[in-house]
Amino acid sequence: MRLRTSLTLGLGAVVLAASAAPAFAAPEDAQLSVLHAVPDTTVDVWVNGDLTLDDFTPGTLAGPLELGAGTYTVAITAADAADDSAPVIGPIDLDLAASTSYTAVAHLDADGAPTAALFTNDTSATAAGEGRLTVRHVAAAPAVDILAGDAGVVTNLANPDEATLDLPAGTVSAAVAATGTTDPVIGPADVPVTDGTLTVVYAWGSLEDGNLALATQTVAAGHSAPDGVPTGQVQVPQEGGVSPILLVGGVLLAAAGAVALSRRGSVSEGAERDAA
Repeated sequence: MRLRTSLTLGLGAVVLAASAAPAFAAPEDAQLSVLHAVPDTTVDVWVNGDLTLDDFTPGTLAGPLELGAGTYTVAITAADAADDSAPVIGPIDLDLAASTSYTAVAHLDADGAPTAALFTNDTSATAAGEGRLTVRHVAAAPAVDILAGDAGVVTNLANPDEATLDLPAGTVSAAVAATGTTDPVIGPADVPVTDGTLTVVYAWGSLEDGNLALATQTVAAGHSAPDGVPTGQVQVPQEGGVSPILLVGGVLLAAAGAVALSRRGSVSEGAERDAA
């Protein structure tokens, strides 16, 4: 089965981050990633009646998978189930459109019951020098505010909703707090915002059980020419206003450039010694 083969090949890169869709994907394929965000529960994932992910552990992200457009029936069972006849989540039907990026998430609802959601990833073009940040609330917790620095850039985000911002490329210090407060229940954590890339941050776990956590995913998005990475102080749009947030733009790019120059110098010196 094509889906099972793609999943098996994709399991080598599955620890809280997924790379962008492979360059060789057919343009008409849908791209599907799967995030396991139910704490303390190892599961099996079945697609159209076939065991697709065996012993799928919490906090793991699989994919992206290349799938033909269509409807796929997904059931999530206890680990080592004989079949999908007694699911703990589902079965649910996932309707996937061609040339579209999705993430399916097994998670807890606001009251702590296992459930699942299908999100469509916004891969439309960003402006030159900008990346896209999406925050998804999939935790057993009340509505939250997303803080950048000490300012709330997203407010009253409830499970299973999401919010998206286009930001200058750089690094933002993000935290999650109960709505109306600034005392983080998750974070703060540095989140890179990369030119032409969608970065998705998931707040998952259970507030009551004390195991709230963040998971991240990156997906290639289009971007407008010319490419560029601004640095310094930028303005981050908020709900109801604008607040200045300091982003550390270009740090990762500069580090990568330094490494590349160092390696190039080492290769050149080696070539000169061999010629001598």
